Amino acid sequence: MGIVWGLLIIAVGSFLQSSSYVPIRKVRGWSWETFWLTQGIFAWLVFPLIGALAAVSPTDFGAVLGAGGAWKAVVFGALWGVGGLTFGLSMRYLGVALGQSVSLGLCSALGTLLPALFRGDNLFDGPGLVLLVGVAITLAGISVIGYAGSLRARNMSDEEKRAAIKDFALTKGLLVALLAGAMSACFALGLDAGTHVKAAAMASGASALLAGLPVVFLVTLGGFATNAAYCITQNIRNKTGREYLCSGGRTLANNLLFCLLAGGFWYSQFFGLEAGKSFLAGSPVLVAFSWSILMSLNVLFSNFWGVLLREWKGSGGRTIVVLCVGLAILLFSIFYSSLA
Repeated sequence: MGIVWGLLIIAVGSFLQSSSYVPIRKVRGWSWETFWLTQGIFAWLVFPLIGALAAVSPTDFGAVLGAGGAWKAVVFGALWGVGGLTFGLSMRYLGVALGQSVSLGLCSALGTLLPALFRGDNLFDGPGLVLLVGVAITLAGISVIGYAGSLRARNMSDEEKRAAIKDFALTKGLLVALLAGAMSACFALGLDAGTHVKAAAMASGASALLAGLPVVFLVTLGGFATNAAYCITQNIRNKTGREYLCSGGRTLANNLLFCLLAGGFWYSQFFGLEAGKSFLAGSPVLVAFSWSILMSLNVLFSNFWGVLLREWKGSGGRTIVVLCVGLAILLFSIFYSSLA
């Protein structure tokens, strides 16, 4: 029963994350760099800090963060920030469904396998082989979804593409999405680097459910630094910095509200991941595969939103069938490790 609860918690967090790009569509009158930094303040600073302080008392906070590995987690977070930055651009060029599918596919594979390799795990025997096969299934599902995306691009006119996705650009979008996926995998490496911080949080009295949240804060702190540097540079270059304060009162309130919602939804995936892993502790394979499970669920739910937002409209019956096959493979990959 614990495994079911763990998967359910991860799924809820994933669904909220995949919903985070919906509030962003409600932001009005702001440039990309302005709303990206604003939602990032909530997603990468405010909510992670609240989560970390919910796990560890303010009096123990400094000691827990200083337990070892904190700077490494922040550095991996800064590298992940490059992925987060280009991840947003992949949504811009490919849409929610295809952009997340390609980016999260590569992120899933690297984020699952690299920590295992760095620990010296044997991926060709026992639990390591189960992990490797699970990742292969995940990549197969995401490849099929990517193929569905290419079919959609072939079947749609330029007018139809831009009606669904304003800045649609397949080649540019795929290149950006691949970079985003590779760099985004650094988040998993950051979580792995923060093992001592998590142990210190538990020693200070944090519950297993919340003990990983201080590590999440360290990783997102590094990511915020990268994204803030880029967005502020763009604000200066494009003279859009005035948008933060000079928007009309109603526009400012509207944009802050939807950026807050987007940031909270986005953070939910890692809150859910760390909380869900506490229920999977009896299965080391599932704990190791939990990153891939989260990414697979993100792809599933992002395509759900892609359908609702009519991004697949006009794609043709064959394309939809291929998409459904890819989603079915992904769904199987989520449960594979618990069945193997």
